[in-house]
Amino acid sequence: MSNHAIQTEIDASYLYQKLAENESDELIAHVYAQMSAIEKSHAEAFALKENINLESIFKPSWRAKTLNTIGKIFGYDYVLGTLMDTEKSISNAVIKTKKEHKLELTGTETNHVKILRSIVEKDSKRAGAYISKFESRHRSVGGNAIRAAVLGGNDGLVSNFSLVMGIAGATAGGSGVLIAGLAGMLAGALSMSLGEWISVKSSQELYENQMEIEMEELETNPEGERQELALIYMTKGIEEKQAQAMATEVMKDKTHAHEILVKEELGINAEELQGSATEAAIYSFLLFTIGAIIPVLPFFFTTGFSAIAFSVAGSAVGLFIIGAAITLFTGKNVWYSGFRQVFFGLAAAAITYGIGHVVGIAIA
Repeated sequence: MSNHAIQTEIDASYLYQKLAENESDELIAHVYAQMSAIEKSHAEAFALKENINLESIFKPSWRAKTLNTIGKIFGYDYVLGTLMDTEKSISNAVIKTKKEHKLELTGTETNHVKILRSIVEKDSKRAGAYISKFESRHRSVGGNAIRAAVLGGNDGLVSNFSLVMGIAGATAGGSGVLIAGLAGMLAGALSMSLGEWISVKSSQELYENQMEIEMEELETNPEGERQELALIYMTKGIEEKQAQAMATEVMKDKTHAHEILVKEELGINAEELQGSATEAAIYSFLLFTIGAIIPVLPFFFTTGFSAIAFSVAGSAVGLFIIGAAITLFTGKNVWYSGFRQVFFGLAAAAITYGIGHVVGIAIA
């Protein structure tokens, strides 16, 4: 177990504790607190195995502190989505270590939800409701708005930086670069925005249509739908007689029956239909624009190779920041991730600059 992996455990413990401190529901706060203790115990066990004094290193990293700051500003549901992803890396590290030491795998290493379920079931008979609440929160932040912001900015920066360098290579950084850069920024932002709107809207319309069909089936063939409900319960391990009784009881309330059929038969979560396609489009437009404006800015004030140099420098800084920000979700080394982003971004820009230069010479 490396120091990095132990730090991941420490950060998870820290973030779970912060979630517990900022959770209004006492039961869920208690679950977070216990998860914090579990992660700390993992760190202690691995530190002991590696002969490391845990107390000397038991401090949250900049990544964990940044995520906590994000939680304070935007709400801790944002942090939960990232923390759930972190659990995957923790489980992988645990599995790797156990295999190296030829220890038995228990099954809990790969399933965070199982751990949450076992904790909740010990504390409350309302486990199902709370597990649903956890899963709902995880789905709502799984896409992670902050992750989308980082990736949206990256798309805008890399694509427009490459475009700007291509035109700069053809014109030696002439005034045409500014026009091309602004056009590329606007075209890219509009394309991303429209694509996001269509994606969200089409998904909503598809799901709504399926839900309408399901309701029509309930109205026209209630016995068939009752049988479907019974079969669904049976596939979950419930005996046929009890499954039939449960289905009959549910069918007394068609609205409730519809909700269950939509979720179990169609796999549709009604909460996911509440997102605004217009809001998603606006955010996509803004995030792409923020990234895309960086390589264009120098050409507002100057031209030629000085503008190109400033554009490259500014874009490199932007690429490094994006690469560093990505480590909030991956947990990788910030310098490695940052400079990797810079390398690939500059490589793409260099290729387009070279092509533009060749084309410019040919045209001239």
